[in-house]
Amino acid sequence: MVLNYRTPQPAVRCTQALLKQTIGGRVEILLVDNHSNDDSIGVLRTRFRHEPRVRIIEVPVNRGYGGGNNYAIRRAEGEYLFIINPDNELQSDGLEKMVAAMEEDSSIGILAPRLVYDDGTLRDSHRRFPRMLDVFIKRTPFQRFFKRRLDHYLQRDCDASVMQETDWVHGACLLMRRDFYEQLGGFDERFFLFFEDTDLCRRVWGAGKRVVYFPSVSAKDSKVRLSEGGFFSLLTKKVNRAHVASAFKYFWKWRRA
Repeated sequence: MVLNYRTPQPAVRCTQALLKQTIGGRVEILLVDNHSNDDSIGVLRTRFRHEPRVRIIEVPVNRGYGGGNNYAIRRAEGEYLFIINPDNELQSDGLEKMVAAMEEDSSIGILAPRLVYDDGTLRDSHRRFPRMLDVFIKRTPFQRFFKRRLDHYLQRDCDASVMQETDWVHGACLLMRRDFYEQLGGFDERFFLFFEDTDLCRRVWGAGKRVVYFPSVSAKDSKVRLSEGGFFSLLTKKVNRAHVASAFKYFWKWRRA
């Protein structure tokens, strides 16, 4: 599952990496355009018009990250769902290893690989559940004064080379069983963008399954973040205002947790 919004070239590279998987012959790729309203759909259709393993799906309106994935997943047929952002590229045997790990352990609800930037550094992709102050600190100069707290939230006190349980993982790249995803009701579409992954992981734990970080598999990731920028960009950038809105919804929803 690759959800595109105005990033057709990265989506093409991401899809090509999925087609090269060692179990690529058993994979159905849903390449989804979330109503980009640009040339994305033309690029995607032209590039994969002769590839039967790729199904291109157009979402009639921009439903956000969770909504766009939910729309396409209702059309999926496989036993497993692999959700990956278009700016990620999974190693060639990644799906095979991840499926094997889930087959061996039915307690795993979500399995996520490590995310590696082009310069070789790791993304903090597995974290402890946030408190509102953690989100504020991470986005402001206060992180210099609360380094220990920030490191705790980002799990920098853990060995990132070791497979481990974690509170939540970024939705940029994760594997789930389709029936379990459907049992949970998929992503909560009240989160248009951001925090839908944190919320999903909370519900996974609530359903008695585990969220597991799996560094034996890695995916390349882009260092440019949608929500990047300083404190004042929270108010001036539309995408960051969406981040703030989702944060308030998340903390209200889980206020008694």
